[in-house]
Amino acid sequence: MAAVTLLEARDLTRHFGGLKAVNGVDFELAEGEIHALIGPNGAGKTTFVSLLCGRIPVQSGTIRFDGADITRLPAHKRVRRGIAYTFQITQVFANLSVFDNVALAVQRRGGRLDVDTRAALDRVGLADRAGQIAGTLSYGHQRVLEIAMGLALDPRLLILDEPTQGLANAEIDIFKTLVRQVVPDTTVLLIEHNMDVVMDLAQRITVLNFGEVLATGTPGDIRANPAVQAAYLGG
Repeated sequence: MAAVTLLEARDLTRHFGGLKAVNGVDFELAEGEIHALIGPNGAGKTTFVSLLCGRIPVQSGTIRFDGADITRLPAHKRVRRGIAYTFQITQVFANLSVFDNVALAVQRRGGRLDVDTRAALDRVGLADRAGQIAGTLSYGHQRVLEIAMGLALDPRLLILDEPTQGLANAEIDIFKTLVRQVVPDTTVLLIEHNMDVVMDLAQRITVLNFGEVLATGTPGDIRANPAVQAAYLGG
């Protein structure tokens, strides 16, 4: 069966003065896949993802999600359509409990507060820490809580921005197990510098360089691509 396209960007462009942060990018996400977005620092990854989730307005080009044009849709309406974006820097509410952090996300989408909150915490293995103040969690557990908050929005697409940054090896293993568990019900777009994580998790990879797509393919395709090796992988 042919893959179903969940998200499609065509000729997506965003310049900041003379900086071509995103320059004519075509991009597709298949439903139920783990797709990694990689590239050197300054390649345009964060700007591109911000365009997809509506945090930055598109200069030109189109974005379609589940067949509908969302190019001009504000970020909060994209969340309601099923796009959840976790940030590069942990965005938990440090003074609230773990439960209340997730409950806020459930409330945002109008879900069943107690049932859906506990389900999200169970899904990521934080149910036994529901009453703990979020700011007292380890950094790794805060990142996991952030994923729980994203999953509590019941997204079709979960965008994870540098999720393993600062994690110990054991925590990275837990994270990889968690991501594998959320697909195929949830599609995952992973922005990540840890190439071991990328090659282990992703079914497809897109490489950005100077705001443009350098290559898209399987991990094997990307690893063997001379242009990618020269620009990013080294060797």
